[in-house]
Order: sequence, then C-alpha cells, then structure tokens
Amino acid sequence: MSEATAPADGGAPLRILLLEDSDLDTELLCAILEDARLAVAVDRVITRDAFTTATVQRRHDIILADYVLPAFDGMSALATARANCPEVPFVFVSGTLGEDVAVEALKHGATDYVTKQRLDRLPRVILRALSEARAHLRRDAAEQALRDLNESLEQRVTERTRELAETNAALQHQIAERERIEDALRQAQRLEAVGQLTSGVAHDFNNLLTVIAGNIEFLERAVSDERSKRRLDMMRGAAERGARLTAQLLAFSRRQKLAPVPVQLNQTVASMRDLLQSSMGGSVRIEMTLQPNLWPALVDATQIELIILNLAINARDAMAVGGCLTIETANVALTAEPTRPEEPPPGDYAMVAVSDTGTGIAPDVLARVFEPFFTTKEVGKGSGLGLAQVYGFAKQSGGGVGIETAPGEGTSVRVYLPRVAAEAAPREVRPVEIDCAGWRDPGDRRVVLVVDDDSAVRDITTTRLGEAGYAIREASSGFAALQALEADPCVDLAVLDFAMPGMNGAEVATVIRSRWPQIQILFVTGYADHTALSRIEGGGEDRVVQKPFRGEDLERKVASILEPRPRLTLVSGGAEAPVRAAGKARG
Repeated sequence: MSEATAPADGGAPLRILLLEDSDLDTELLCAILEDARLAVAVDRVITRDAFTTATVQRRHDIILADYVLPAFDGMSALATARANCPEVPFVFVSGTLGEDVAVEALKHGATDYVTKQRLDRLPRVILRALSEARAHLRRDAAEQALRDLNESLEQRVTERTRELAETNAALQHQIAERERIEDALRQAQRLEAVGQLTSGVAHDFNNLLTVIAGNIEFLERAVSDERSKRRLDMMRGAAERGARLTAQLLAFSRRQKLAPVPVQLNQTVASMRDLLQSSMGGSVRIEMTLQPNLWPALVDATQIELIILNLAINARDAMAVGGCLTIETANVALTAEPTRPEEPPPGDYAMVAVSDTGTGIAPDVLARVFEPFFTTKEVGKGSGLGLAQVYGFAKQSGGGVGIETAPGEGTSVRVYLPRVAAEAAPREVRPVEIDCAGWRDPGDRRVVLVVDDDSAVRDITTTRLGEAGYAIREASSGFAALQALEADPCVDLAVLDFAMPGMNGAEVATVIRSRWPQIQILFVTGYADHTALSRIEGGGEDRVVQKPFRGEDLERKVASILEPRPRLTLVSGGAEAPVRAAGKARG
C-alpha cells in the first residue's frame, strides 16, 4: 500500500484499487498522484483472485486497471468489477489501449481511460470520475425517495423541490471543481519556478553545511576534553539533520531551468524515431526530412525533445485515422520583421518543423492557439497548454514559432531556434600525448585540481585532500581551471563542483575529456538527485561525492580513482611536443 503524506482537503485518503503488474508503472502512477497533491491509499493487486476478493469487499473509492495482464485481460476485470461493485468508478490506465478498444470498454461500463503516455491527465480523470459517481449515487437516491413518497401530491412537490435544490448544488459544485482544477494547472506552472528556486537554495545550503561539517571534523582532531567533544557531536548531528532537510527540499525540485547548449537537431530528431512511432501508433506514417550541414542550435537538449514530442502528439490528434507525420529540419535566415507576437525576429535559425495531414486550423481558432488553456478538444482531452509551452520555450530560447495551415489540408508548426555563433562552435583538434611522468620524480605526490566557486567549500576540500597526501591545485571557476590546465596539464585528477556559474562541472568535464583525456574526473555535488550526473559519461555513483562530505567518502573515492600514474594527453592546436610542468602544485 502506498499513501500520500497528507490529504489535499484534510479528510481521509482516497482509496484506490490498482490492478497493475508493472512495478515501474505503479511507482510512476503514485508519483503523478502525489505531485497533484492527492492524498491516496493504493491497494495493488495482480492476480484475478486477488482482484475478485478486493471488489467483493467494496471498500475502495475507485478502480484503476491496466488492460494487458499476465493472467487475464482488462475486459474480464471490468466485468468482475461491474458485477461485484457497480457503483465504484472503473478507469483503464494502459499504454496499449487503442481507440476502438477504448470505445468498447466505455460501452461495457468503464468510466474513462488514460494512456500511460498521458498520465498527467490521471488526477483530473480521477476527480471527474469520483464527482460523477457521487452525482450518480445522489441521483439514484433521489429517484428512490421520489418513488417512496409518491403517495401524496404534497410529498411529491416537496421531493421535487429538494431534488432541484440538490441538482443545483451539484451544478455549483461542478463549476467550483472545474475552477479548482484550472487553478491547479496554473499552480503547476508556479511550482516549476518554485522548484528551480528551491533547488538553488538547497544547493547553497549544502555548501554551508559542507563548511560546517568539515570544520567540525577539523576541530575534533584538536579537542581532547569530553565536554567539548559532546558539543561537537551535537553540532555534527544538527548538520546531518540539515543535510536531510536539504534532501527533502531537493526531492520537491524535479525540473531544472533551461540549460542551452549547442545541439545537433538532426541527431535529436533521428534518435526520437522509435519514441515517436510508439506514441503515434501503427496507423500513422512518420517521415523525416533532415537538411545536411544543419547549423547547431543553442537550446536546452532535454526540453527540445519534449517540444517535438508535444507537437507530434498534437499532430496525431488532428488526424482522425492514419495520416502522415513529417518532421523537417532546415537552416533559415529571416530578414522580415515579425507580424505576430510568436514569430521570431530577423536572424539565423536552425528550424525544426512538425507537419500533419489532418484537418487544419480555422482562422478564428488560429488567432488563439497560443493562449494558455485554449483548446478545441473535448473536456478532459487536452489542457490547452501544449502550444503555449512551445511558444514560451521558443521565445525563452531566443527564437520563435510559425504556423502554416489550411482547413482540410493539414498544419505545419515551425520552431525557430537560434543558431550557434560560428566563433562559438568548438574547433576540431587532435590529441597529443604528453609524458608527464618524465617531468616528475618517482616520489612526487599525485596532483589533484579542485574546482569550486565557493571558497569556503574549496578550502574544506583542499585541506582534506592535502592531509590525505595529495598535491593540490585550486581553481575558482571552470574557466580558471581550463586556463590552469593550459599552463600545466600534468594533473592526475580533477575534482569538479557540479553547479557553478559560467561553466558547470559537466561542461568543464567535457572539455577536459576532449583535450586531456587521461585526467580522471570526480564530481562533487550538493544535489540529492544524481539524475543529471548519471546522463554524463563517467558520472556514475563511483565518480560522485555528495555534499556535505560524510566520513571518509571523499578520500576513499579519490584513492580508488588514482591508480598508477598514466600518460596524459594534451591538445595544443594540433602541435605535438612534450610540455614541461609550468609550476609546482602546492601541498
């Protein structure tokens, strides 16, 4: 059973019977409900017998069921639920539910269905299903009461008046519920900004805790009396509680601000073919027209994938049956001033377009397509935020959006993204091997470069590693680190803070790997979630140290990385020559 921390309305948790055989899908579904601030108690079953027993007990408010199960199918589960607890709403949550199957399920008594590609709809569907179920129960009760009191005209009039009052109250409740859901959508956007702020504050707080915890360790070595040691133990405990608090704050922050980097859109689009095909279904044909020598775009690599997927799903919905989805890239130089707010200003852009063969967009609708919450889809079929998100992303990235459409002929949405300046494009260089061992004595200590923008955290790190026997160099930024390596590339290990202004740790690591590939990398981060680091080559758990440092974790991981000294590789404009260390590392 999984239960949310607190109910949204202060009442008992919503009791959900979940028929799902996938652990991952179960975890994702519970996370979606938790993000929507719904207090739920989930009873998960997998087998037919367990499901039948649970429905006979009639102790759940709603049933969520997958369609494809190992032992039996969703339609059998629906028949069992309708027989044992017909008053309980039944919602299919499946990744394989086609349109025909969904219609058949609704005919046989299913309340609604949600595809696993659109789990963001699930909280709204649950709330609507419960509201309808309560209204249905009230209506049945009112009808029974009317039959019981039909013996006298006065009683019938009284009952009719009461029924009208209840219907009016139900209508008012539905209006208020819809306004609440719309407020929740707007709140979700505000939470994104709050999440970014929280992650930044928590990171800075972790830096402070690193300084506190590190200095406590240093003081413990100099303190001998028991009273002072007890006070230091109390201080360490408080620092650890602070670290746990920061971890909770960081758990709230799941989305990061835009991080524009040079992106090859052709590679992005090509890598998404399988995902797009699974999202479109087998009836939609996908074609790609990718321009050779496409300019790199300065854009957030993760967000552009979401934008393309968003546009593809909109295109799929615009095509009733089958059709063709075309994704195109092109270099575009615009000279004309924009005539609409969403259009980009003059300049050079890498363009990605998503086109469909659907119904097209009428002129009166086209004038409003970028308005938040404006949608032509049925209630519950769309939030009206899709194109608004595309517009906001393109504008924030420094580009814009254009739409070409004709009723009955289809639609093409073109997203213009700023071209990476030619001088900013990385030049291709050839690694040159440098034997740093030839310039060192056999007894020299291993050299560690510590890169952190926080001087207090950097002092803690360098002190600990210096006491562990390593020769230390320091840099206060990614740019300063690269300049130091240009002067003297003979470094065994670079310890990089992940979150730094200018160049972050991942970007510094990318340059180091391309120019000095034999230098080992260790990331230091105050973030509890290592998802972003895990996507980086060499960003596994064995190459990450969490701040504040715990015990000998930093020294242990540094020692495990620094094996016998390798030959280092230096890139210096393609010229091959041995380079002597320009300066001594401080101990």
